[in-house]
Amino acid sequence: MKYDYDLIAIGGGTAGLTATTAAVGFGLSAALIEKHRIGGDCTWTGCVPSKALIRAARAAHETRTAARFGILVEPPRVDMAAVRAHVRASIETIYQHETPDALGKQGVTVIPGTARFIDPRTIQVGERRLTARRFLITTGASPIIPAIAGLADVPYHTYETIFDLETLPASLAIVGAGSVGTELAQAYQRLGAQVTLIGETLLPKADADARAVLETVFAREGVLRIRASADRVSRDGDRIVVHAGAERVSADVLLIAVGRAPTVQGLDLEAAGVAYSADGITVDTYLRTNQRHIYAAGDCIGRAQYTHYAGWAAFRALQNAFLPVKVKTDAAQVPWTVFTDPEVAQVGMSEAAARAEYGDKVGVQLMPMDRTDRAITDGAIDGFIKVIHTGSARVVGAVVVAPRAGEVINEFALALDHEPNALNLAGTIHTYPTYSTAAQLAEAAIVTRWMLNGMIGRIVRWAARRGR
Repeated sequence: MKYDYDLIAIGGGTAGLTATTAAVGFGLSAALIEKHRIGGDCTWTGCVPSKALIRAARAAHETRTAARFGILVEPPRVDMAAVRAHVRASIETIYQHETPDALGKQGVTVIPGTARFIDPRTIQVGERRLTARRFLITTGASPIIPAIAGLADVPYHTYETIFDLETLPASLAIVGAGSVGTELAQAYQRLGAQVTLIGETLLPKADADARAVLETVFAREGVLRIRASADRVSRDGDRIVVHAGAERVSADVLLIAVGRAPTVQGLDLEAAGVAYSADGITVDTYLRTNQRHIYAAGDCIGRAQYTHYAGWAAFRALQNAFLPVKVKTDAAQVPWTVFTDPEVAQVGMSEAAARAEYGDKVGVQLMPMDRTDRAITDGAIDGFIKVIHTGSARVVGAVVVAPRAGEVINEFALALDHEPNALNLAGTIHTYPTYSTAAQLAEAAIVTRWMLNGMIGRIVRWAARRGR
């Protein structure tokens, strides 16, 4: 059978972009179908605008607190229209490399429209019917709208609309204390809004010690916390009232940030015979659906919802779809970062998970930021580096709470993928003074303790004495 394309990717976010551009590099014909905007959530409503907003907020915070470094300045005045212009300029700069024209020059055919399956080998996009040797579903995810009484009767924002605010609200209530909620809570507080963050647990997936640091920082910066789930919202004139257990908060603007659900509706997956549920499209460890020629990657499969994982998984799916050597995927080792200040980053097993699996064999090495030279010079002593290891000095997980934690965690991610022994990490020269130096010191402490304990320790001490 002659197909229109070797690969058709449905969804133009990071996963679809990665797969189709790599496919043309393999010498394949590839089409990318997108019903809205190329770039997906990351470019338009997620990673890019949030980090641009966070940077603007950090500038305001640094100006406001510059006196601690001996720099005396007037309190900052936030021009929210200019902040929004900065956010939009960041988006446009990144998008210029993702436009249909830019992709077309690389050999990718961009087809605007909504795709739905006619049968396992055919999709309909507008008036066109298209076939492919392989399909890759990369439709992403969308905001979860929780079943909160009264929510349908009040105006609210999600991450898809919050960056369109033209004026800074005097007060902002955020329902949801996960990554989106925490990042935007601190950012808007620093810009000058009074933020109330509503959610039982701050960053539920994070290390408990990391949560404690962030709670302390948020309290110091003035973010108000309601440690309960929102169960009702109502109107009070122009203001919105959120009821959470016995607590009640009134705000000018409401942001709903309780998570994201895989986008699986509207594709007519039944016509293709593809299995899915509300949790996402069902795939095996090779990212293949129950239809051998149809793959799925990114947020739509309901695993780790991170841009970096989506791109990585999409490339693996492409390899598995067209190359003879198949590569398994594992979401358990995906590093992640929440871009608060300090940043919170983790990879591998948590301390609790490691203790559950290895019991007394687990060791934890902590390097506080107030013992880290670079953190001291930066005046950024909130946080720590925690390395979780077994008795044999094998690293099984890490937590970094510090400025640039998202950079430091990559060291541990690389180690876990290759040689997760603290001896290898500690033996690598690190530049000084950096936050990564603290990682090396933590790793060196693990190695030293391992070398000096038990039989190995006796041998080392004997050899040292003999070598004098």
